Amino acid sequence: MDSISRRHMLAATATGGLLTSVGLAHAQTADGAIPQPQRPGHGGTDPGPRNLMRDRQNPDLLVPPSTDHGTLPNLRFSFSDAHMRLEPGGWTRQVTQRELGIAKSMAGVNMRLNAGGVRELHWHKASEWAYMLYGKARVTAVDSEGRYFVDDVGVGDLWFFPGGTPHSIQGLGPDGCEFLLVFDDGDFDEDNTFLLNDWFKHIPADVLGKNFGVPASLFGHTPDESERYIFLAPLPGPLGSEAISGAKASETSYTWRMMEQVPIKTKGGTVRITDSRLFPISTTTAAALVELEPGGLREVHWHPNGDEWLYVIEGQARMGVFAGQGQARTFDLQAGDVGYVPVAMGHYLENTGSTNFRFLETFKSDRFIDFSLDTWMAATPPGLVQAHLKLDPKVMSALRTNKALVVPE
Repeated sequence: MDSISRRHMLAATATGGLLTSVGLAHAQTADGAIPQPQRPGHGGTDPGPRNLMRDRQNPDLLVPPSTDHGTLPNLRFSFSDAHMRLEPGGWTRQVTQRELGIAKSMAGVNMRLNAGGVRELHWHKASEWAYMLYGKARVTAVDSEGRYFVDDVGVGDLWFFPGGTPHSIQGLGPDGCEFLLVFDDGDFDEDNTFLLNDWFKHIPADVLGKNFGVPASLFGHTPDESERYIFLAPLPGPLGSEAISGAKASETSYTWRMMEQVPIKTKGGTVRITDSRLFPISTTTAAALVELEPGGLREVHWHPNGDEWLYVIEGQARMGVFAGQGQARTFDLQAGDVGYVPVAMGHYLENTGSTNFRFLETFKSDRFIDFSLDTWMAATPPGLVQAHLKLDPKVMSALRTNKALVVPE
C-alpha cells in the first residue's frame, strides 16, 4: 500500500465502526473504497462482520507490506484500550506486561490530576520517569538523608524518582495536569505501591506513638486508603513558600526541562535526547523526544542496550520491526499508543499523516545509544558492502557517515 492511500485510509477513520456485511455496502470512504485485506494476486475481500474503524486505523495489519514475514508477537497497545480508574482528584490507566505481553522490562501509566488533585504520598520498588503532557504540577520528594525537594513542572518537563524514593504529585491551577509515567519493570502495577495512608492503617497505635514520641491516643483517625489514592486537597502556595523549617533542601534535582534543550535538527524533524549525561539522577531511564514532519522517517536503526518503550504524543505513523531469521512485522501507531521494540531488533518509524508525528523513545538504561543502518554501511569498506548487497552506485554514494536520526520524505 502506498503512502498516499495509507494516509487517506487513516484520515477516514471517523466514518467507520463495527459493521456487518450489509452495513459495509454503505460505509464508503471519500473515494468510494472500502479497505480490503488484499493486494494484487493475494488475499480477498472481507464481507464482514468487521470493525471498519479499526481496519482503517491499522492499514499495515489489514494489508501488511510484502516485506513482512513470520510470527512476531504484538508490539503495540493503546491506552484507549486500558482500564480507566476514576478517583475524586483525577484518573489513571496503565499499560504493563499484563496488557502488552512482550513488554517485560518497562511499563507505563497515564495519569490526570485535576487542580488540587494529589497523587498520595508513596513510593515504588521501580524507578519512576515522567513526561508532562498538559498543565502544571508540583512534585515533592525526600532523599535518604531527610533532605527535601519541591518543584513545579509544566509541559515537556521531566521528573525522575529512583526506586524507593518517597514522593508526591499535585495538579496546579488553573486546570491541573496530565502526564506519562514510565517504570523500569514490566510487571509494575500502579495499584500495588507503598502508600502512606495504607501503612498508617496497618501500624498499631502504640507503635506509632512510640515512633513519633506522642501519646498513642492521638492516632486511629487515619482516613481510609480508598479516600486517598487520588484525592482533592487545597492548592499549595507559591513555590518559595514550601521551604521546610529545620530541614535542608536536597542538592539533587529530580526534575529536568527537556524542552529547553537545543534539539538536533534535520530536514526531516527534530530530536531531543535526555539521559544521565544531562539529567544525572536518571540512572535507569534514558529517553528521546522525536518529532517527524509529514513523510519523515526515524531512520532505520537499532538499540543495543535495552528494549524500547515508546509513546505517541500526537500524529500517526507506521513502525516496521525486524527480528532476524527473516521475521518482520509492521504496526500502525497514533496518539496514545504504546509501541515496544525488544533489544537489538532493527526498526523504523515513518510519519504517515498530514501533520507532525511526535513520540517518546524510552529505555531502561542510563544512556541513549543507537546504531544507524545508513552509518554502519557508510563506515564499512564499500567493496565489502557491495559484496553483500550488490547495490546501485547511486545508493553507495548517498550513504552518510554521520547519523541523520530523522530523514525527510
